Amino acid sequence: MDWFEFLLASLAVWRITHLLSQEDGPFDLVFRLRQGLGQSVAGKLMDCFYCLSVWIALFFALALGSGWKNTLLLWWALSGLACLLERATERTAPGATYFEE
Repeated sequence: MDWFEFLLASLAVWRITHLLSQEDGPFDLVFRLRQGLGQSVAGKLMDCFYCLSVWIALFFALALGSGWKNTLLLWWALSGLACLLERATERTAPGATYFEE
């Protein structure tokens, strides 16, 4: 895997995770999915970008990795870059800290 493929995969992990955790989706389909899952484990997972990115990244790592060491490193690197992108693009109030709600 070259750096460009890694970058594309990272952007895809971020985009899919953002769609599933924070957007309503076309025709509110993603919103309805999250609502239908409620407070189940899957429902709680859909509410947390950082948690969900780990599992989205796993699918990409399994598809793109070669060997177990490479796949393991790729898994965490894809999720990590998606989390960095999320932090860089999230809108917070001036002066707010990361853990404030």
